[in-house]
Amino acid sequence: MYTVSPSSVPASAPDQPGQVWAHVGQPFAPRPYDVVVLGAGRMGSAFAFYLRGLAPHLSLLLLEEGGLPNEDGATLLAPGVWTARGVPKDRRAEADWTREQLATAFGDISFQPRPLIELFAEDGPERMPVAKALAPYPDALAMVGVTALPFARLDADAATYRPGALALSAAQTAVKAGADLMLNARAHAVSEGEVVIERLSVTNTHQIVVHETHRLRAGMLVLALGADGPHAAEHDLGVHTTHARAYRQTPRLNVPSTDDTPTLRAAGLTLRPQNGGFTLIPAVHHRDPHGYVPTGGHLTGVPTGLRRETLEDLVALMDALPPLGTEALGLGRSISDIPGAWLALPGGRADGLPLHQTLTDGVHLLLGGPHADTLGLAVAHDLAAAVAGVGERPWEDGASV
Repeated sequence: MYTVSPSSVPASAPDQPGQVWAHVGQPFAPRPYDVVVLGAGRMGSAFAFYLRGLAPHLSLLLLEEGGLPNEDGATLLAPGVWTARGVPKDRRAEADWTREQLATAFGDISFQPRPLIELFAEDGPERMPVAKALAPYPDALAMVGVTALPFARLDADAATYRPGALALSAAQTAVKAGADLMLNARAHAVSEGEVVIERLSVTNTHQIVVHETHRLRAGMLVLALGADGPHAAEHDLGVHTTHARAYRQTPRLNVPSTDDTPTLRAAGLTLRPQNGGFTLIPAVHHRDPHGYVPTGGHLTGVPTGLRRETLEDLVALMDALPPLGTEALGLGRSISDIPGAWLALPGGRADGLPLHQTLTDGVHLLLGGPHADTLGLAVAHDLAAAVAGVGERPWEDGASV
């Protein structure tokens, strides 16, 4: 177990909110913290949320390089699709617990039960005629080439939500429960138990500069930096990991959708109804090599904002999903036209499951990755419980929730 001995500086009382430093104009006096979390995206904020509930006596500082914890990065562009498809049987209880948390623990994060319908070219277990599966959804049926994809499999328990709203809610709740939060701050682990914080500001020419630097002690450090976490482990601590990353874009398909439209999936491509249309979440096939710089591809000689691998996948599906071959698909003209972010690949695998890993004594890596929508909260809770010295997990048989 990774229990932490409380520092001599007490945490805020559970009924007393923590401090928030949003900009460099607010003075900051460094002090020791029991736990410092680098990264206030979904995983880092969820860890802080659970740790304040499990161990309110531990002082906690949450650091975020950007502004609000839901402003950019992989959390904001995450699919927000909970589905049991692809979850190993021995992790299903964690997935079900995560779904319950999404529905009840974070307020309004636009959680909505929404079926996921997978489309196939061949028959197989649990599959039915696609016309039958999509009969209640004529608009969705009209998007599918039934001849190319005649079979379907239904996940009736699937749901959608907004990961960015979850990160913001989790961070706000943690602060209300006594955690401190510093925004616009870049942090580095310089040794076991020591962190350097660079507070950032923007010049009148829009350059981001280091305004001031602080050094503080941390009883435990959690790297929740998403795809940057493994690099930080190697660069700052000299610890090599097997994890990797891939650049995933989420183009827009401007075909009408409603609150009743199901999520569709074909050949690894997920079509997530969102904001009256669809957000496309392409399959991740492999890690991107070190030093890879995302660039757009070409379609019939015309430059697009979609990277070549994603463009090839979409072209291959245009007969099966005809709207992909129309102007409804937002191709963009350069890479900056298509929303995209680096995605962590735990274990270097395109299907890697969320995990936490001990890097050195008192330093832990927390990764979400491709299945963070379904298992991320359980993994964040598991690490928080370990830090708090709690042996029971709420998804285990006989556990009290």
